[in-house]
Amino acid sequence: MNTYRIYEDLRSSLGEEAARSLAHTLGPMFEELGKTVTKAEFQELNATLGRLAEAQERTEGKVAQLADGQADLTVAQARTGAQVAELTQAQTRTEAQVVKLTLAQTRTEAQVAELTQAQARTGAQVAELTLAQTRTEAQVVKLTLAQTRTEVQLAALTQVTQSLVVEGGRQATRLDAVLGRTFEMQFRDRLTSYLGRLMRRGKLLRNDEVLEAIEQAVDADEADEVLRADAIATGVIDGVASHVVVEVSITCDTDDIDRAARRAGILQQAGLVAVPLVACEACSRESLAYARSRQVRVWCNGVILDAAA
Repeated sequence: MNTYRIYEDLRSSLGEEAARSLAHTLGPMFEELGKTVTKAEFQELNATLGRLAEAQERTEGKVAQLADGQADLTVAQARTGAQVAELTQAQTRTEAQVVKLTLAQTRTEAQVAELTQAQARTGAQVAELTLAQTRTEAQVVKLTLAQTRTEVQLAALTQVTQSLVVEGGRQATRLDAVLGRTFEMQFRDRLTSYLGRLMRRGKLLRNDEVLEAIEQAVDADEADEVLRADAIATGVIDGVASHVVVEVSITCDTDDIDRAARRAGILQQAGLVAVPLVACEACSRESLAYARSRQVRVWCNGVILDAAA
């Protein structure tokens, strides 16, 4: 059996390279065996070679399977590598986020610590304010009681004051009456001297003298009104025989001015020259202006204010 025949027999099953290599190896062996072995031995050798060829074929199938498996493993390995790369990047991002979260946690813990301290301070302040509020409420209670006592005392003082005011009013009324009556008597007694610069040859008239002069010209009511004048005197004023109708009051007011003007007007109705006059110790500007508008003269503390000018 020559080498080429062995090559041809093995090429279809083993491939060219494996068949050529095995033919070069087996060719010399067959030549050597042809010289030495029997036919039975040669058949046995052929059977062995057949088994070797089948084993070689199975081995190559397994090698092919291993190659396919290796390719699959390579592809899987590539996918695994890509996944590992992605996981590595994800891990890197996760670690960066963990670092950020750690820093944020640190800041949060610092803020919590600050808030805890602030809360502690606030609690202390609240406690102080609570104590202060308690003290304030106690003081308010004391002040309320004191206010109650004060109001009771004030009510009592108010009653006393009102009583004093009423009594003072009565006393003032009596005093005013006494002062007015005293001033009126004083003025009547000194009328001619008080009015010396206004009226010459002055004389204080009695009521009956006044009544005789006017009763034929006025009615009873008008006569009674004239007789209620505080004083009526005759004399010469500015060269003319005249009557002065006097209303005496501590303080000159509009009522005094009206009474003097009204009573002097009744004398004028009776045909007499009459001058109204208010004698007082005090007269306001308003009262003096009103007296001027009514043509009433005002004598105040020894001075003729000449309201009728």
